[in-house]
Amino acid sequence: MDALQQDKNLLLSDEAEADTKPAFWIYCDDVRCGHGAACGAIDEDALFYLRSRGLDEASARLILIRGFISEIVDTVDHPVLREHIDALVTEKFRNL
Repeated sequence: MDALQQDKNLLLSDEAEADTKPAFWIYCDDVRCGHGAACGAIDEDALFYLRSRGLDEASARLILIRGFISEIVDTVDHPVLREHIDALVTEKFRNL
């Protein structure tokens, strides 16, 4: 049996906080497990790159946020629901 646990957090304000403690409880010998955690703000280098290509800051931030969130949204199997969720995400974070 293989198991993988991930906890990824994108901190979008100076007040944002994520407390992560990945853990596994394994009760047999025939198991491979991995775990990881990542927390951080929007990468300033990536933001600079997009801004240097002519995007305003709000659009550049939205692209980076959508890239982060797309890993979850893309798992929705129903195309109409996936598009609706993507539109909600875009609207929510448009002017962050």
